[in-house]
Amino acid sequence: MTVQMGFIIFTIAVLLTFALPSSEYECDKSATLCETTLVIQHRLTMMHPTAQQVFPANGKLYKYDDLTQTTEIPVDEVMTTDGWEDNRLVVVANESLPGPPIIVYEGQRLKVHVINKMTSDTVTIHWHGIPQRRSPWMDGVPFVTQCPILSGQTFTYDFIAEPKGTYWYHSHVGDQRAKGMNGAFIIRERTSVIREQIMTVQDWNHNWGADMDHQKLLLGTFVNRVPEPLRQSVDGGLFDPFYVTSVLINGRSRYYNKSGQHNGAPLSVFHVEKGMDYRFRVIHVGALYPIRISIDNHAITLVASDGYDFQPVEVESFIINPGERYDFIINANQVIGNYWIRAETLEVNAHKSEAVLRYNGADVSQYPLTTRKICTPAERCLVVNCPFTTFPADYYTDCLRFDHLRSSVNNDPAPEPTSLDTFKEHYLNFALPDEVASVNGREFMNPTVSALTQPLEITSTCDNVDCGEEKTCKCTYSLPTTHNDVVQLVLMNMGVGTGDAHPVHLHGYSFYVLKMGYATYNMTTSKFISQNNDIDCRGSGDMTTSLCNDASWRNSSWLGNNVPGLNLINPPRKDTLIIPSGGYAVIRIKADNPGVWLFHCHIQVHGIFGMRMVLNSSYNMHPAPPKSFPVCRDYPSSFREDYVDQHQSGDQDQSTPSVNKVKQIGPDESGYGMKTFWIMFTLMGIIILLLIAYILHVRKQAQHFKKKLESSSEPTKSGKENPVFSKI
Repeated sequence: MTVQMGFIIFTIAVLLTFALPSSEYECDKSATLCETTLVIQHRLTMMHPTAQQVFPANGKLYKYDDLTQTTEIPVDEVMTTDGWEDNRLVVVANESLPGPPIIVYEGQRLKVHVINKMTSDTVTIHWHGIPQRRSPWMDGVPFVTQCPILSGQTFTYDFIAEPKGTYWYHSHVGDQRAKGMNGAFIIRERTSVIREQIMTVQDWNHNWGADMDHQKLLLGTFVNRVPEPLRQSVDGGLFDPFYVTSVLINGRSRYYNKSGQHNGAPLSVFHVEKGMDYRFRVIHVGALYPIRISIDNHAITLVASDGYDFQPVEVESFIINPGERYDFIINANQVIGNYWIRAETLEVNAHKSEAVLRYNGADVSQYPLTTRKICTPAERCLVVNCPFTTFPADYYTDCLRFDHLRSSVNNDPAPEPTSLDTFKEHYLNFALPDEVASVNGREFMNPTVSALTQPLEITSTCDNVDCGEEKTCKCTYSLPTTHNDVVQLVLMNMGVGTGDAHPVHLHGYSFYVLKMGYATYNMTTSKFISQNNDIDCRGSGDMTTSLCNDASWRNSSWLGNNVPGLNLINPPRKDTLIIPSGGYAVIRIKADNPGVWLFHCHIQVHGIFGMRMVLNSSYNMHPAPPKSFPVCRDYPSSFREDYVDQHQSGDQDQSTPSVNKVKQIGPDESGYGMKTFWIMFTLMGIIILLLIAYILHVRKQAQHFKKKLESSSEPTKSGKENPVFSKI
């Protein structure tokens, strides 16, 4: 009976693990294995589970028919976004927007059971910034590292949480990230003692979903029969006509109309204790716009980006792009009260939003009355991570580029090649030539299989199409790297397809940022003048008309690992970096992480439209996927037909390395085939017979002791007094 009860308890525990959503998951510091569940579903904003539709007023929520505003609806039970009452369809994890933070400690093993409860969509989860060493199939990219998780299916992500830092998780299917399917993923140091706050920021609108944004960008965005104009950056650069109504901070904001009046929606509040230091972990989970962050009356000390520490720098504000993370420290050294946290897009006419920094003991019924710092000639403002060289002169604001930061780690120089044979340099142009989102003119085409685990089945490689120096094409663009080579990548945003700055994200690696080259700007107006002259786009000979698909250094003496001005001693590290319009960045990795790693612009529509490629690292060393890892393909599949024919005839394919050969599951080899069925049936029969024998044994023992007690002349002892009886 004890064995049976233990089995039942174990089963219930497993079911509860899969069934119960959580607002936050934090693993115990002493645990070696951390385990949680993400249930992915469609939900509606401004809808309460029981009160149904709600409306905002004075920072609170009320049921749709509570016109006298007598009964407040708990704010934490509603996904309010910016309080717009026409519900927006969202994709969320555990009924939370953003998704629940997952907090673990460095070196722990993490298992996340992802359950797809959407009725019409697939999903995958990418663990943004995690290198996935020895587990490349857990990177979460559909048709690159895995097959999509179908409706009703469960997929368990299982990997080691390292290195420490600020990361996040998000869907990598279509537009789901901007629909709300994202959340913080924090890997803490075990020795960390500073108090922490997590902040996500996101551009937002009232469309029915991010797929609608996608279609509007293709066909035209209209508001009241008027085409939505292209948005302008401070430097004169352009943003796609992605319609924005607000900026969400931890999923909340207020909608401002054109008259500057807001709808009274509730805001996110960050609580601090006077005199204490706090580490803020800021994550841009949005679709397009760079966002500038500041806090009234508080200096911001930036200390890390994308999980890697750099030498602290005190700033008035910083700019964060989609996919990036920045950590900063503030000291709560002001008078007890409420202070505005400000987030605004980098548009000329910025969309702005606020959250509240609230000291313990401050009036909770009052919103802040603070104002933003005024930058003056005598007290200029410093901003980190500008996508341009300067703000207009009358802003009295200085820009500090990311490559001007210095790593705070003394023993982490950039990798150096042991010889010229182990040094490889490649030029990659992330741009929009002829309005084609591409890398070196190649518009990325997803394979129809999981590229990492079914490499022999890929048929869409670029050698099968007509690509060229002044052409665009569509194919599965890949760059192979040899194990342990030092790979220097010159990431460009140049040629006829420039105009937007691109935040470029590399999976599987954090790269060293050695140098950035910006365009030429008017230092008074900050307006763009011309593209950087270090790069020779070749092709037509004119970088304003060339597609820049086959670029090189203009000065040939820079070739062969001779680029001047590289910081090889203490460069900062990153996995997502803004590539300025008309400029470039030089980054470096050591190609020591075997796998197939996506490399793409993190502006959502650019990535979906094709500004992607894959880095195929150490092909002959790719680790074999886990047993029973899913496979997917088109039907009919010539590869599958050939395999079945060979399998039935007994032929063996000797032409490819076995480490890359994924065994396809045959009809008699399925995990639920007849052979497995009879094995399981036999085992269950043995277990049942053992349980019956155990029960009969216990009954026999009970009868024996009963007869013995009845025949005894001594007074009967109670169960408490008689340990033998108490065991029966």
